[in-house]
Amino acid sequence: MTDLTPLTFVATSDLTGLTKGRVVPTDSMSTGTTTGWVPANFGIGVDGHIVEDIPFDSSGDLRLLPDPEAIHQIRGVPGKPDLSVAIANVVHTDGSPWSCCTRTILRGVVDSLREEFGLSSEVAFEHEFFDRDGDTPHHPFSWRNFRAAEPIGSHLVTAVQDSGLQLENWLPEYGIHQFEVVIERADPVTAADRALLLRDLVRDVFAAFERRASFTPMLAPGETGAGVHVHFSLQAADGSNPLFDADRPGRLSELGGRFAAGILKYAPSLAAIFAPLAISYDRLKPHNWSAAGVFLGVENREALLRICPTIEIDGQDPEPQLHFEFRAADVGANPWLLLAVVLRAGLQGLRENLEPAEVVVGEPQRDQITALPGNLTDALAAFEQDPAMRSWLGDDLVDTYLAVKRVELATTSELSEQEQCDWYADIY
Repeated sequence: MTDLTPLTFVATSDLTGLTKGRVVPTDSMSTGTTTGWVPANFGIGVDGHIVEDIPFDSSGDLRLLPDPEAIHQIRGVPGKPDLSVAIANVVHTDGSPWSCCTRTILRGVVDSLREEFGLSSEVAFEHEFFDRDGDTPHHPFSWRNFRAAEPIGSHLVTAVQDSGLQLENWLPEYGIHQFEVVIERADPVTAADRALLLRDLVRDVFAAFERRASFTPMLAPGETGAGVHVHFSLQAADGSNPLFDADRPGRLSELGGRFAAGILKYAPSLAAIFAPLAISYDRLKPHNWSAAGVFLGVENREALLRICPTIEIDGQDPEPQLHFEFRAADVGANPWLLLAVVLRAGLQGLRENLEPAEVVVGEPQRDQITALPGNLTDALAAFEQDPAMRSWLGDDLVDTYLAVKRVELATTSELSEQEQCDWYADIY
């Protein structure tokens, strides 16, 4: 049998949050190798078509420039050859950054945090997803559900580990035939890169067993949803945790409170980015253990932003552990863009020297909560009307995003709630 030619997938992601790119023979890859790309590709909607009324027409050329520090070997998918994936930045043909490259936008936010405030960050994504073909009896978090997924689960863990994605854990979740997989923390750009890779790797492994894995936020109206929870910390230049202050509410420092205040202030305008699907808002409701309101909670899983617990068993030090969890996002969000706007909002809280966010202990009173938009239409309106969004992301990205999402809304408006769930489940 002829040996297969090793291949490299040169990868980016667009506003759908799906992985896109070009494939080249690995032997032809060398430092500085680029592949072609087109500006209008950025306007491909969830339905797979380039939408009209975007800033890009049929003219123009871009290049996908692989980051030599972001080349991954995907291994261990049953029945599939190993694959190199080179995560790329989108650049002009002279190598200068393209303004709509979401990976470059995230890197710019990371650089600003460091340059202006001496801060860095580490991020871990928690991904929830459904086995759409699961048919065994269900009980949340159970041994039975874990074993019912075998041998798929063991193959998935092996593939994640063999591919260098540094799995933290894999578990049966609360929802019917729902699972969660968590990757170890990394710097923001690397964490977002791994989030893209993980989603496709999960789908590949389940497909090898003729099962459909979907990260859709809602598999059926009113049922348990699936989120993308983002854990993130801040570090000072000396390695200390600037979020920690043992004498303040929630043990959250004044700096941490201002950072959180920025996220809360801009959350309604950013909902169109972190909850970008027509069905996203069915998940963001009270009693769903998702973000039911815009507040900062201590260990509260219905807070938009949660101060996570510290583990102090056997005298473990809480100071380096204290961090935030952002709970409102789902798989429709491009992970680079998601992190960029969350961290950018926190950065803005520091720049504006906002009053530290109130730390809500226990269940909040209704007057302590700012509501998120109730649907994608309202979210897009808030996004469009906030001038900060254009200053952060640029006119081309904002105008393209609005056009893509409004075409998506026109499509879903003709579908029943269950048909919408099915449509998104097939895509994500």
